[in-house]
Amino acid sequence: MSQIDVNSVLSQLRALSTQASGTMPAASLPSSSGNKPAVDFGSLFKQSLNAVASQQNEAESQVNAFERGDPGSDIVKTAIAGQKADLAFRGLVEVRNKLTDAYTTIMNMPV
Repeated sequence: MSQIDVNSVLSQLRALSTQASGTMPAASLPSSSGNKPAVDFGSLFKQSLNAVASQQNEAESQVNAFERGDPGSDIVKTAIAGQKADLAFRGLVEVRNKLTDAYTTIMNMPV
């Protein structure tokens, strides 16, 4: 069973936020040799979507195991997995809302 770290999802969302704002953190600034960082917004967003989806699937499988009465299932772990999945999904929805707002703002700009 795969377990997604909430901190990694949040750091990915922060990276998306900094990329969307047009600023780059110091760690990803190009080096003096002129090499650009190999970070693509689309791939980073896709990774975030996949991480949230796998976290949702993990929570669902733990809930199903608990409902079946599997010996290794625990109500506390099940509840925590559900809360982590909920938090990751809410963060993803907020990113989507910000992206939609940015798109709307750009589309309403006079040419």
